Amino acid sequence: MLAESSLLVLALDGIPEIRLRDDLGALIGDAIDRTPVALPLTDEDVLVVTQKIVSKAEGAVVDLTGVIPGEDAIEFARRYERDPRQVQVVLNEAARVVRMENGVLITETAHGFVCANGGVDASNVGPGSGSLVTLLPRDPDASAASIRAAVRERFGVDVPVIVSDSFGRPWRWGIVDVAIGVSGLLPLDDLRGSPDADGRIMRSTVRAVADELASAAELELGKTAGRPVAIVRGAEITRGEGSIRDVLMRAENDLFR
Repeated sequence: MLAESSLLVLALDGIPEIRLRDDLGALIGDAIDRTPVALPLTDEDVLVVTQKIVSKAEGAVVDLTGVIPGEDAIEFARRYERDPRQVQVVLNEAARVVRMENGVLITETAHGFVCANGGVDASNVGPGSGSLVTLLPRDPDASAASIRAAVRERFGVDVPVIVSDSFGRPWRWGIVDVAIGVSGLLPLDDLRGSPDADGRIMRSTVRAVADELASAAELELGKTAGRPVAIVRGAEITRGEGSIRDVLMRAENDLFR
């Protein structure tokens, strides 16, 4: 057991380059087996899996050589020195275009995420890098649930799973990893109605626990080390059948829509 209030992040060793239809649950299980200190899994563990390997295993990948860009994509790409085919893929994935200027393309995805390039990404794609881009998983909650079930079947421990991805933030430079799919935990910790340390009742505090865990894992995983999965051990979470939809702000609460 960890000391009280301690948090440990373990990057899993030896996950290979992921390809279409790879058994991600089995590969993650193998990595858990070979990573020192990972076993035995505990009730204090959360598994954080980066979006890229989920998308590749599920086939959420587009070959740009087969994409024919439209006029809007061509003009935007010409003005800002971008690949018009990749711009077209972003537009194809968009449920709504939020902003499209200064070389920045912000869209809302079918999942309800508002993010740069609709989650379409050309980095860390693997051997096809240059012509391939990954999309977001179609149902990240279901992806997390599938990995959770595989780990539970193999190790006999029900470990919550978060699928994470890097998002930018309005009004601040830099990216952080956030949760885009969850299984086995509630992604929010609603403290409204509870007293703070001084006894005052909190009226608006809702902790984004799944996002915090995703960011903690990214500090250990990094972006270039080829380590796409981590165990976060010792965090306080609330178990339950939550959904990433729980974190999405409703339109009537969005002051910037």
